[in-house]
Amino acid sequence: MNCYQIEGGHPLEGCLAVQGAKNSVLPILAACLLAPGRSVIHNCPDLSDVAATLDILSLLGCRVDRDGDTVTVDANGLCRGEIPDRLMREMRSSVIFLGALLARLGTAEMSYPGGCELGPRPIDLHLGALRALGAEIREDQGCLCCRGGRRLRGRELCLSMPSVGATENAMLAACGCPGTTTIVGAAREPEIVDLQNFLRAMGADVSGAGSTAIVIRGGRPLYPARYTIMGDRIAAATYLCAAAAAGGEVELTGIDPNHLSAVLACLEEAGCEIHTRQGGVALACHGPLQGISPVRTAPYPGFPTDAQAILMAALAGGEGATMFVENIFDNRYRHVDELRRMGASIQVAGRVAVVSGVGGLHGACVHSTDLRGGAALVVAALGAEGTTQVCGLKHIHRGYDGLDRCLRQLGAHIEHIS
Repeated sequence: MNCYQIEGGHPLEGCLAVQGAKNSVLPILAACLLAPGRSVIHNCPDLSDVAATLDILSLLGCRVDRDGDTVTVDANGLCRGEIPDRLMREMRSSVIFLGALLARLGTAEMSYPGGCELGPRPIDLHLGALRALGAEIREDQGCLCCRGGRRLRGRELCLSMPSVGATENAMLAACGCPGTTTIVGAAREPEIVDLQNFLRAMGADVSGAGSTAIVIRGGRPLYPARYTIMGDRIAAATYLCAAAAAGGEVELTGIDPNHLSAVLACLEEAGCEIHTRQGGVALACHGPLQGISPVRTAPYPGFPTDAQAILMAALAGGEGATMFVENIFDNRYRHVDELRRMGASIQVAGRVAVVSGVGGLHGACVHSTDLRGGAALVVAALGAEGTTQVCGLKHIHRGYDGLDRCLRQLGAHIEHIS
């Protein structure tokens, strides 16, 4: 057995420093390939997805060292552009290596990536952007064979939807393309801004991240850099929802509250008291959560799909009804059946889920089926009466650095049983 055992009904109290952002560190580690030499990345969370990324870097010929939350990547030894299937299957974001390898080596070979099973998440946008830059990409029996070299040239790219991964891949590849690349319809997420800031630290000429148009003037010499990863807004949302579900008062540091605006608005409407300051946010909740206006997931700055299940879990034990509309991924209500085991009343029809607060959940044995769904079960368990066992921790470990340790720091009664 490998699970969390959680005794609910204990309010959370205290202060917690938020981990580095999972969705920033993965593309930034891939970006270390762009320049020979030693890049140093601080505030790097200890996640299974990060470990898989470091394994890929090592296999490609880089020297990788970790000391606490600091990772050093020496890309002097980069000598190959092929990533084996066993590593690609571990996480979907491994496709980000396409752009970096094309920029540095002019070649890349890999199988289709893995990750959480959230329905179709085609990488056509990634491949289309790289082809527009001049890359020749052949798909052969589940393997992607990419060639760039002198074919790569800067130009205008128009993304049909604001894909975070496609935006990042295009940014990395464009750094190695002579000329100017403009990404139109780019994703606006804070993690895109974080990647831009790292690329600038390497000497790249990149501007516009955070808007729908990013401009890269490529072909410049790049150098290794030292950089600190921003705080993880989804981890922060998780701890805030945990405090809302269990009750209590918590303060989070190392996080930009502006990145949490959509989540904070929902929690405030549900009855929480929110206070923000530069680099931190505090939440107090001393009564049952109330139903709120419909929650519709959308690209940033809209409500993040990664926080949908987590907020739903908190509201399920409250009072009143809330409608959720999942506009980003299919198959993102897999946590609903597990919440029902805890007494939740949730009706699902296609992309819509209606949560009717039952005034309190009860403990049960539940199973995590994906990263954020697993975190949602932990949130629900903290506010439930009795003891809950949350199994399937491999999913949770993909995105949370010591989730149980952090919650214990806030007073939660949670144990890791292996």
